[in-house]
Amino acid sequence: MGRIRLAGLFAPALAALALGLAACGSSSNNTTTTTTSAPAGTTSGTTSATTGSSSSASNFKVGLVTDIGGLNDRSFNHLAFVGLQRAIAQLGIKGKVLTSSSGADYLPNMTTLARQGYNLIIPVGFLMGPDLATVAKAFPSEKFAIVDFPAEALTGKPKNVEGLLFEEQQAGYLAGSLAGLYAKEHGYKTISSVGGQKVPAVDHYIAGYQAGAKAADPGITTLNQYSQDFVAQDKCKTIALNQIQQGSKVVFQVAGGCGLGALSAAQQQGVQGIGVDADQSYLGSFILTSAEKKVDNAVFSAIQSAMHGQFAGGTDVINNIANGGVSYGTIGPAGLKFSPQIAKIYADIKSGKISNIPNTVP
Repeated sequence: MGRIRLAGLFAPALAALALGLAACGSSSNNTTTTTTSAPAGTTSGTTSATTGSSSSASNFKVGLVTDIGGLNDRSFNHLAFVGLQRAIAQLGIKGKVLTSSSGADYLPNMTTLARQGYNLIIPVGFLMGPDLATVAKAFPSEKFAIVDFPAEALTGKPKNVEGLLFEEQQAGYLAGSLAGLYAKEHGYKTISSVGGQKVPAVDHYIAGYQAGAKAADPGITTLNQYSQDFVAQDKCKTIALNQIQQGSKVVFQVAGGCGLGALSAAQQQGVQGIGVDADQSYLGSFILTSAEKKVDNAVFSAIQSAMHGQFAGGTDVINNIANGGVSYGTIGPAGLKFSPQIAKIYADIKSGKISNIPNTVP
């Protein structure tokens, strides 16, 4: 995947992986640790770099710190782990995952990896930004790449941190366009979204979703509410049930593991659901599509670049449709007839014909 570096921009094999995820599940301890290394037969060595110095893959260690959603969120923490696993298999690096059970684990988890001399430490999620600023200052020789937090927005603007950001509003716009087209065809007047917390990445998705829906059907009503949680499925399910009672015929979940509850509500009530980050069509034919965020690609690319001496601290890597960083997932049966229109909208965003998609929620 191509990498675009912009300073100052605030954008914000399944069986094998299943075994890995099972090993990383939560426990009674606050932090779960999984150590992985390159499979037997992986070739490692030194590769040339255009800037800086490269590292021997066999000695290159990458540590991943999840947020409280954990690896079983079937969303962006899981995707970050997929990216790490790909780097282990294809690049021959060593990797470790520290799973956070609460926000109180962020600082010690990142500190542990820094003290152990990991070549690249990847915190996954906006909520880790404040603690990362503290750790980055305390360990200025360590390199960090944080998902969903801009480097220059960190306190002290540390130069040893790279932001991995996404234009989620583009993926949201695609999902919203499909929701709007579907609703308009059936005479439905309302669709909705369930956010986790009101953080930039969540709002980017929702703002794009609302804009796409209104472009497809200017008369559509869009409901939105935040669960203030990324884990508890019952909270998101309750919100989604309330929205469905108000007439919502499509529910977009933007709340990680919690959002699986919103999709469960959609399935139970016979309405359409839209997944987030990963392609969540595996949940059933009621999934209209998913707003995809290629966290796995971003994590793999960050590891590869750091290995090759191309880490550029203090800047952000912007992932969008143009470089394959965001997209849409499998379109379900209810939306298949609109596939050509969604493909055209995708192409129009990629070419710049559709631009200035909003990324803030009123």
